[in-house]
Amino acid sequence: MTRPSTDPGEPPAQFIKQSEVSSHPLAPLRHPLLRLWLVGTLGVVLAIASGAFWWEQQLPDRLKQAAAADDLEACLRYSEQLAAMQWLGQATPVEQAECRRRLAQRVWERGDTARALTLQRQLVQSGQATPQQRQNDRDTLAIWQRQLQERALELFRDGDLEAAVALLRPLEGQPSGRGGQLSDTLRETWNRNRVEYGRSQELIQAARWWEALDSLNRLDHPWWQRHASKQQRTVLDAIERLRETQDHHQHGSGDTDVIGGALLDGEVQRFLQEGVDPWEAFQSACASLGGRIEEDGPESFCQRL
Repeated sequence: MTRPSTDPGEPPAQFIKQSEVSSHPLAPLRHPLLRLWLVGTLGVVLAIASGAFWWEQQLPDRLKQAAAADDLEACLRYSEQLAAMQWLGQATPVEQAECRRRLAQRVWERGDTARALTLQRQLVQSGQATPQQRQNDRDTLAIWQRQLQERALELFRDGDLEAAVALLRPLEGQPSGRGGQLSDTLRETWNRNRVEYGRSQELIQAARWWEALDSLNRLDHPWWQRHASKQQRTVLDAIERLRETQDHHQHGSGDTDVIGGALLDGEVQRFLQEGVDPWEAFQSACASLGGRIEEDGPESFCQRL
């Protein structure tokens, strides 16, 4: 069995010397690569800075040329680039406000209301104007917002709810909140009328004429009122026939005493004003006048007890 060698081996100094010799050829390889990387990076940074400086010097002339040529899109684009270079000592260009003002008016006239309002709000918030100009800009913004609301209401009255809400969308999310509030009001009014119209249809099918008339009278939207005009005529004709039948029973038959006409109508209206349901109002009015409800085919009348 061979024992491990106890030979101390090479002297430490000689070992360190061999290690230095073996690693020395690698060192010169690193320094040229590092220097090349530093030189390349510095060159890129200098190129970017030089390009930015050169473009900064070009922008004022390009901005003035665009403003003079009425190229408002380019004028606004150049002014925004100059404003972004404030770190180079360039102040926000005065042409920016004028270009934005003219562009807002132009896109508003084109019908691009959303962008026009955005530009006008930026103009009001920028403060790049005299006090009188700032006041004029605020007035213009208020006028545009009011016109947008009026146009939306016209569409809504004509029955185009979705177009009205879409027109109000640029006003949503603003501090005043007028656009969102008005949109919610329009939707609520439309849905309430839609539900009331559906209820009136069910009451007409059930020949519950007084209740149907009350439901139709609750419609407060012009489009729904026009939409329900035929149904309202049907209900009024049915009520008129009911009154004629009641008058016939009252005056044409000695053994049938029917309560109707203005007396019954006035009593029904009194109960309706108290908030009573229309059918219950008819029943209560009949009972208060000393009668009871009798059915005559599809119609009902109040017969005196």
